[in-house]
Order: sequence, then C-alpha cells, then structure tokens
Amino acid sequence: MKKAWSILLTVLLMASFVLAGCSSDTSSGGNSGKKSEKGDAKLDIFSWWTGAGEEDGLKALIELFKEKHPDVKIENAAVAGGAGTNAKAVLASRMQGNDPPATFQVHGGAELNEGWVAAGKMETLDDLYEKEGWKDKFPKDLIDLVSKDGHIYSVPVNIHRGNVLWYNKKIFTENNLEAPKTFDEFFKVADALKAKGITPLALGDKEPWTATHLFESVLLGTLGADDYKKLWTGDLAFDDAKVKDAVETFKKMLSYVNEDHSSRNWQDASQLVGTGDAAMNVMGDWAKGYFSNDLKLKANEDFGWVATPGTDGMFMVVTDTFGLPKGVKNPDDVKKWLSVLGSVEGQDAFNPLKGSIPARIDADKSKYDVYGQQTIEEFKEAKLAPSLAHGSAAPEGFLTKVNQAVNIFVTQQKSDQFVDSLKTASSELKK
Repeated sequence: MKKAWSILLTVLLMASFVLAGCSSDTSSGGNSGKKSEKGDAKLDIFSWWTGAGEEDGLKALIELFKEKHPDVKIENAAVAGGAGTNAKAVLASRMQGNDPPATFQVHGGAELNEGWVAAGKMETLDDLYEKEGWKDKFPKDLIDLVSKDGHIYSVPVNIHRGNVLWYNKKIFTENNLEAPKTFDEFFKVADALKAKGITPLALGDKEPWTATHLFESVLLGTLGADDYKKLWTGDLAFDDAKVKDAVETFKKMLSYVNEDHSSRNWQDASQLVGTGDAAMNVMGDWAKGYFSNDLKLKANEDFGWVATPGTDGMFMVVTDTFGLPKGVKNPDDVKKWLSVLGSVEGQDAFNPLKGSIPARIDADKSKYDVYGQQTIEEFKEAKLAPSLAHGSAAPEGFLTKVNQAVNIFVTQQKSDQFVDSLKTASSELKK
C-alpha cells in the first residue's frame, strides 16, 4: 500500500510540473507583462491596421524588424475596426488595467497628448530622438504634434492627407466632367451626374467617423486653415456664421450620397467609386492603398484625386505614431521597434503599401507612385490643419460627442440642433 501511494504521489508531482510548464505564456494573447519561452517579454504591436493596404504595410514593417532583430519575439496584435473604433476601446481597458501593450498606434496631437501623455501613461523619447538624430529629420510641426511640455512622446511612421476627393476617371471622362475644386463646382458636377442616374458621392457611415471625416473637410473648405484651427483653441465659436454655412453645405452634400450609406463602411464606399457605381468619395489617402492593393486599380488611370472643395493648398494632417507606455517589461525592445519605424528604411517599407507618405523629410521619393510623389511635394508647401475625425485636433471626449451629433444630423438633418450640439460639446475643449 505504501508503495502504491508513493507511486501515485510521484505521478501527481510530475503532472503538476507539466501543467506548470504548459501555463507559461506561449500564446498570442498580447500581454507585454508575460514571458515568452526565452524568458523575454513579448513585443506586441497594438494597432487597428487589418484592412487592405494598411495590413500590408504593417506586415512589411514587422518583416523588416525581424530581419534586424531576429532574437526579439514580436506579435501583430491588431484589432479590426475602421479609425480604431474597436482598438481604442480595447486599449483603454488594457491601460486602465495596468496591462499596456509593448507599444501601440496613436494619432499625433490631442489623442496622444491630451489623452495618454496627460494621464501619465507614456515615457518620454527625448533620448531616442537624440540618439537617432531625428530632430532635423521630421518636420518641426510634426514633432510638435507628438510633444507636450517640451518633451517628445512618440515616433511618427507616416503622414496621411485627410482632405482628398477621389473620383472614377472613366465616369468623369465619359461625361466630360472636371474634378471639382470648389463647392459650386462640386454641386454642378453632382447635379450632372445625378441627371445621368449616377450616384455622385459615395458614403459609408456604418461607423460614424466617416461622416465626421466628410464634415471636417467641409469645415476646412469653408473656414480656411487659420479659422479652422481657431475652433480648437476657442477663438472661433461653433455657432459662428461660418460654421453654420459649413453645416448647410454639408447638409446639401448629403443629398447626393448613396441610399445604403448607413450599412456600408469606408472600404465599401471606396469600392463603389472603384467599380463605377458611384463617381466620388471623400476619404483620407489610406483609400489610395485600398484602390491599389485590394482593387488593383491604377493611380491616375482608373482613379483620380483632388483636394476636397475649397481646400487647395491645405493639408488635413493625420499621423500614425507609436510610443513607449510606462510599465512595460521590455522598454529596450520597444525602442528597437521605434528605431526601425522611424528609419528611412522602415518608412519606405511601410508607406508605399499603406498609401501614406513618409514622415521623414529625407525618405526615398522614387519608391512612391504618382500620388505619393505629388503629395510629398504638396505637403512641403501646404497649410497644415489637424484632423478632428482622427484625434489630432481635439480630445476624445469632444470627438465622441461630435460623432454622435453628426450621426443624428445625417439622419434628421436639423441644422440648428446640430450647431447647438457642437456648441455644447465644445465645453470639452481646453481654452
């Protein structure tokens, strides 16, 4: 009997060791605090890049990192959802639970500075910028977008232009139309297309940020870059006559969109233009990556582009950045990642696929197509404006209320109610 109990006890002890070994972290759960098989914390790259073009760019960046640092265990921890709607909710939960990813995608501007930096959740990257010699490699205005109180907190991997009107070249050629550069031209073109039975403007606002994206382009085109920026400092009120004019223009534009807009996302709306089921779409230039990579269309042959009405010479900036959260177990590995995405090689691996342009001023222009090369040059001369829809212009609390107000306006189209909602929401802005 004693011998039997001895054998049983030995078996139980062996089983417990096996279970303990199995419980070590070898899964892809994305917890930067857990250990990999080698005993090192995983480098989980948290983003919302899961769509065509953007996912291709991220994979290219990860492959480049693996070539340079094969000993670092890296994980693509992307969460699907346009403009990061779902990812931001997951990120907030992890950050509040003291379980930050190793690094995460965040828009430069208010989303970074008034969100995670103000909350004390980010480490400064001043030393990394000094080591890499980046202070004269990124535009000063861009460094300002990722800085707060004199310290730098993230590394920009790209520049997107938000104020782009995309159009189907075949439709415009067949109907002898020119791409509209003013609101008057837009409505003339839209009327001509509508008379031919062609949907003038594609919209996919299943997620409300896309309608906000359209609205901010109208605001910029109506107010101009200087007055547009005054909205975020409180120097121009949201019930100003110019804002009211923008609201009426926005309302009129909505009368030309596809009837099924509320059941479509931004890719669906872009696809309508690509296939010729609609003529135009207002979307950031991540749409270019979708046109080229997913729909296999040729820039300036199958699709064309101009700045949205009234915004010629202006540039609605959307920049994706990554930083170093406080409390991660592998800060040195995170800095290795940041060094790669901030390098010329990293930026030129990522951006041609993503549809964006490099954040660095010394990237290889020859690696970009006709759209990219044109945008690189225009960025140098344009008046810059921070995007509201993508978190650069205003804090998350304000943007959430604006998205709700825009969503209601698209359905009910009550201008006075919409302006009142914007005015009320502006209390979220710091004066």
